[in-house]
Parts: sequence; structure tokens; C-alpha cells
Amino acid sequence: MQIRFPFAAPPAPGTMTEIAEGVLWGRVPLPIRLDHVNVYALDDGDGWTVVDTGFDDTLGQQAWAAFEAGPLRGRPVRRVVATHHHVDHIGRAGWFQARGAELVATRTAWLYARMLWLDRAEVHPAEAVAFWRGAGMAGAALDRRVADRPFNSADVAAPLPLGYTRIVDGQVLRMGGRDWLVRTGDGHAPEHATFWSLSDGLIIGGDQLLPGISANIGVYPAEPDADPLGEWLAACRRFQPLAEPHHLVLPGHKLPFTGLTLRLRQMIDNHLHALDRLESHLAAPRRAVECFTPIFGREIEGGAYGLALAEAVAHLNHLWRAGRAVRWRDGDGAWLWRAQTGDVTA
Repeated sequence: MQIRFPFAAPPAPGTMTEIAEGVLWGRVPLPIRLDHVNVYALDDGDGWTVVDTGFDDTLGQQAWAAFEAGPLRGRPVRRVVATHHHVDHIGRAGWFQARGAELVATRTAWLYARMLWLDRAEVHPAEAVAFWRGAGMAGAALDRRVADRPFNSADVAAPLPLGYTRIVDGQVLRMGGRDWLVRTGDGHAPEHATFWSLSDGLIIGGDQLLPGISANIGVYPAEPDADPLGEWLAACRRFQPLAEPHHLVLPGHKLPFTGLTLRLRQMIDNHLHALDRLESHLAAPRRAVECFTPIFGREIEGGAYGLALAEAVAHLNHLWRAGRAVRWRDGDGAWLWRAQTGDVTA
């Protein structure tokens, strides 16, 4: 089996491509390195269900104005379904709610999104600085990080009001003339919803099922000892028996694709191989900031540094929880990690 892309190019700005009867695919631009998010509009007859939204910024506002004037044919968006809580997927949901739309999400997705919208800061909290120190950030790199204003979800999200409709794993949701089975995953985002059509092999995958690129699997200051990589691997393995050759996956980024069975195997193997390389790298004690090359194949700088550091800690935490690595604090308070087979005397 190969991974194939039935649509050679994404929709042009402000337009939508018909994936199947009653299912439209559009793109909302993002002012970040991953410069777009896919959104889907499902025809419910008297209006639309929209899956994911993009940011509520100028680019997002312009994209949705073009969608409503064009492919949505002036009919209202009556329901917004969020695959997960990240602001590039749920940022404009509150704007739709203010116009009467229903918001549908898993409980964890809604709680996280609501919490992040309410959590606004002008300086980084002490817990975040301590987390970065623990990962080995120091000197000018740490000073620059601390001096930067924190990113707040509220910067690019519409006010998210109280009230939503909960969905759970195993539930069937009617959208676009189809029944969709809700299957939740974890690792990239807790209780991330995917939607599997029961009639024609479509899957709306969000960031749980992406082609070509890897979803960020990161550990952050709110839960510094978490094992999201273990949760991600478990979710991929849960999906494996469900994947079939005819499935067409509509992802949160990049192009729709077939070949989900192979892609799930790739996603598992990519992390397993990275863990093996990292374990070998830990023959000598290392800080998290010294572990980019075995995981990513190169050093990471610039705008991707924070995500890379979060992912490095995720891989280290997984080895630690699996009993394959040990850790202790050095004199500066940073964690040192070493493979379990080594001498762990600090």
C-alpha cells in the first residue's frame, strides 16, 4: 500500500473544493510557519456544520467572509465542531457562537480551549521559567525566552462563551447527510476527536491523522512529567485495526490522503526509532536541550525551538516512564538523563 493524494493541490484562497457530495474543503491561512489549517464545511440542508475554524485574526476573518459569500452560498453556519483545543483549530468558534452557532467538542477540548482563552499573561510565569531551566536552557537563550512576551490564545481567538455540546468516543454524529463515528485519540491533544463516516470511507482526522508531517508531541509546564508520547503511540495502535485501504483522510493540515494503514505504521515507527536513537545518545548524561539531533536528525533553532524542546522532553519522559532512562538534577537545577544501563551516579 502507498500513501496517495487524490487532490493534487489545495483549494485556492477563499474557495472550497468538493471532496464528496455535501463535504467541502477549504483552507484558512495562518501567520506562522505551518501557514494554513484545513477546515471542512458539511451541508446540512438549511445550513452548514463547520469542522475547525483557524485563528480569529485578520486572515481568518477574510477567509471566512470569502467562504460565506462564495461556496457556502450565504447559508448560515449552524454548528462548529472542534477536533481539538488548539487555537488554530478552535480560534474562531466563539465568533460563530456569538451568531447563534452550536459548538460541539469533547469535554477535554472545550475545557482546555476555555481555560487557555481565559489565561492571559504579559510575562512568563515562574513555573514556565523553572521548566525551561529543568530542560537545560541557560544563558542568553533563556534570557531571550524570558524576555519574549508569552503567546496568549486570546490574541488570536474570539471570546469563547459558556456552553457547548459534548461528544464522546463511540458516539455517532450526523453531519452532511452522513453518520460519523467519533473516535478519540491522545498525545498531540487530549481527547482529540476524529470522525469516521459510516457510509463512504471518509475520515476527518484533525491533527491526529496527518500525512507527511508529524504532529507535535510535547510536554509543557502545566504537566511536566506527562507521557504524551505513550498516549500517542497507544492511540495510533487503537486506530490500526479500524483503518482500511478505501479510507480517504481529511487532515487538519496538508492534503487529503489514502493509505492510512501505512501512515499509522509510519507514525509509530518514526517515534520508536527516535526513542532508540535517543537511548543510545544517553550513554552519557544529557540535558533535554542536547537531545535534538538524535530525535530530529539536526539541531533546532529559531521559531521551532520551543516545540522541539517540548518534544524532546516528551521522548525523554517516555524513556523514563518505560524504565529505559533515569534522571537527576545537576547543580544548576537542570535534569540530566542517562540510559538505564549506565552508571547513574551524579
